[in-house]
Amino acid sequence: MKISKQLLGLAALAVAAMSATTISAQAAEKTYKIYLSNNFVGNDWRQQMLRIAQVAVSKPPLQGRVDLKIENVETTTQAQINSLNNMIRSKPDALLIDVGSPTALNPTIEKACQQGIVVITFDQVATAPCAYKLESDWDMQPAVQAEWIAEKLKGKGKVFMDRGLAGAPISAQLENGFKKVLEKYPGIQIIGYFNGNYALGPEQEGVASLLAAHPQVDAILTQGYGSGALKALQDAGRPLVPVAGGAYNVASLFCAQTKGAECILESNPAYLSAEALKLAVDLLDGKTVKDKHIYLHGPFLSTDPQPSKLYKDVAMEKIEIGKNAFPDLAPGLALPITPDWVSISAQEAAGSKN
Repeated sequence: MKISKQLLGLAALAVAAMSATTISAQAAEKTYKIYLSNNFVGNDWRQQMLRIAQVAVSKPPLQGRVDLKIENVETTTQAQINSLNNMIRSKPDALLIDVGSPTALNPTIEKACQQGIVVITFDQVATAPCAYKLESDWDMQPAVQAEWIAEKLKGKGKVFMDRGLAGAPISAQLENGFKKVLEKYPGIQIIGYFNGNYALGPEQEGVASLLAAHPQVDAILTQGYGSGALKALQDAGRPLVPVAGGAYNVASLFCAQTKGAECILESNPAYLSAEALKLAVDLLDGKTVKDKHIYLHGPFLSTDPQPSKLYKDVAMEKIEIGKNAFPDLAPGLALPITPDWVSISAQEAAGSKN
């Protein structure tokens, strides 16, 4: 009996499809050994990031897929390099690294890649070409906030601007991001600068000092919380003005509970660790990821959500008690809490038993 080439071709395709399905099914059942290397635990964000990683692997879709091991090291580059070398010797399937240096870890990362280990740097990322990079979009964040402020002021007014932490590259990036947008509004003047140092005390003190020197301010752009700036306005007996800040529980609560407060809070979600875990599992399962440098666009929180003309796909959520402002949880809780592919409660993220 003769069999046509066409039938043979179709049969081959069917076998290939069945093989691919079988491989995919087998991958979906495999448990991967993944290490998370964290170089610093001295703030609320890092501790929340670690908790979220642990919660994420205990729930579908990652439940049963990840044998997660977390190592926190001293805040020195060499300590993290030494720790990573030990991890590499144990031959994990993937390494997730919140790096202490964008460049110093590169030789160690390249060594891991050469041994077939999937490497994902997240939050603070490395420049090693072989590593995947997953971080918040620090060009988008200040642009959307400055645009929101400018629209609130209808293009006219006097503003204070936070320069963050002196000498920190991210601070200069955020300041320049604010300015680049505000330059498009010639009616807006930056009349004073302060260094908020990403802490409530310095933020409040910096704004208070500027208020003493300037009888009028129409908006304040901070790189920190925003609630420190609002408290300075209250203490000085000045009218509240629109404020840009960070999406922390203390700021979200202040904005939700204070009459007349107008806020836009940018988010650097602590669930970056969960996103890095899911990315690692997807890659190990053989899924295709187009870009090695991935920007996470977390939603903004606002008392008055407005669409962005600069970033039309950006999400903006209204600040509401119980949804993204939690009176019974820690002030330093980073918001929002969970990605959309897993359900992590605010209590789990905070490490609260209630």
